[in-house]
Amino acid sequence: MSLQISTIDSGAAYHALPPAPVDDDRDSELDLEFDDSATDPSVTDEVVDSRIRWVYFMLGCAILLPWNVMITATSFFLSRLVGSPLRATFASYLTTTSTVFNVFALAHATMTSKRSSPSQRVFWSAASVTLIIVLLFFSTFTHYQPSTFFIFAILCSISLAICVSYLSTAAFAGASLFGAPYMQSMISGQAAIAVVVSVVQVVTSALSVWGSTPEAIAAFISNDGVGDGKAEQDSARTFFGISALFMVSTFMAYAWMARLPAYKATVGILENNIKLHGALGSPTETGGLVFSSTEQASHEERNQIIRVFKANIIYEFALAYVFVITLAIFPVITITIQSTNPNTHPLLFTAVHFLTFNLGDFFGRYICSFPRVITWSATRILAFSIVRTLFIPIFLLCNTVQGPSRGLPVISSDFVYMLLVGALGLSNGYVSTLSMLGASSLEHNPRLRQRREDVPIASTVAGFCLIVGLAIGGFGSFGVRAIICQCNPFVK
Repeated sequence: MSLQISTIDSGAAYHALPPAPVDDDRDSELDLEFDDSATDPSVTDEVVDSRIRWVYFMLGCAILLPWNVMITATSFFLSRLVGSPLRATFASYLTTTSTVFNVFALAHATMTSKRSSPSQRVFWSAASVTLIIVLLFFSTFTHYQPSTFFIFAILCSISLAICVSYLSTAAFAGASLFGAPYMQSMISGQAAIAVVVSVVQVVTSALSVWGSTPEAIAAFISNDGVGDGKAEQDSARTFFGISALFMVSTFMAYAWMARLPAYKATVGILENNIKLHGALGSPTETGGLVFSSTEQASHEERNQIIRVFKANIIYEFALAYVFVITLAIFPVITITIQSTNPNTHPLLFTAVHFLTFNLGDFFGRYICSFPRVITWSATRILAFSIVRTLFIPIFLLCNTVQGPSRGLPVISSDFVYMLLVGALGLSNGYVSTLSMLGASSLEHNPRLRQRREDVPIASTVAGFCLIVGLAIGGFGSFGVRAIICQCNPFVK
């Protein structure tokens, strides 16, 4: 059974992805109960509106834009924290506080998704994100005490995380109703924006350190990466300015899309349900009957979320674990790894490493557009996710900051290191996309039992599990960094 959308004159035919071959070695209880071969949908043609896909691509960019801006501007934040004892652990605090608040906000957004208008959530959350990024932009023109700036940066990170939680639930719910091509567009947009931000970072970093002498680079390294902060400031100012303009463009594009007949005919189903529940919940003469109906609706909603969560537990665990491993390593650990070439400036090396990861992540998500590299087997996706644990010991063997008595690192090649960073990003994008698509696919996920009303819930619950994985990975980064500091006291 395929999701049906309104026919648009200017569209391209989308061929539904065929189901993956059935695994003979599936041994989980859930797989025995819900056989992946239970459904064999016929290949159908759906009309895909490229205009709507592009808007959802922009929404995908907007969802991860704040996170990528905060992460890639880490060097700027560190330059403003010189002299503070919090400087060494700022990256861990940034990722951990952001993801923890994201978890709670996303939980609330998921639980109330059926009682709030998706369009209104997208509008106010996008406007709030834009305002916060504008504040970060103006912060590059002023200087505060390190402790004051630390609080400011963390509060901005928390606020962005909360706003993005509501933005993502509303956007993914709408995209899931349109179908897999639109979901894939959003997921690709999340990776594409990271690439764009990283390219800007590399260019601005290269221009700012152009002509640096080997002596100046050596002094920068020996001084724990502390310079005058101008290069980091100019780079961050560019990030924040471009990001604010993009958020304004996304806001306008979504406002245009919300007026399209195709959007009203598809996502309008959710909007109409919200209006219906709102009418039931309004004060009327029925009194207790209204209260009873509202309570019953909330109870049924909670039961639906729990049921979908249990059905998709394998996909959800695989998705969460992907980001547990990624956040335990990147960027908290990877930014401590320096180039083996003394003529390479650390700022440029760090910028290139961000770009390499984000390019890998983008291509990992993009290749999921091709049916031949898709697997819908939940157990196989889970295995891919667990195998990524090997990245932790591998990166601990790279060229982290070495003391004079530590000897040569096991992996001392910049080229090999960048390949590893690219592989980390590629596997992150590929496995996470497989998990998201599988969890919300009526055609290929028999665990949904062809319940179309479960599709938006499946996508939002999967998104919640993603954030839980980020939070756990953020906490795990403290532990991984402690291992490095214990093995190498020269790492600060």
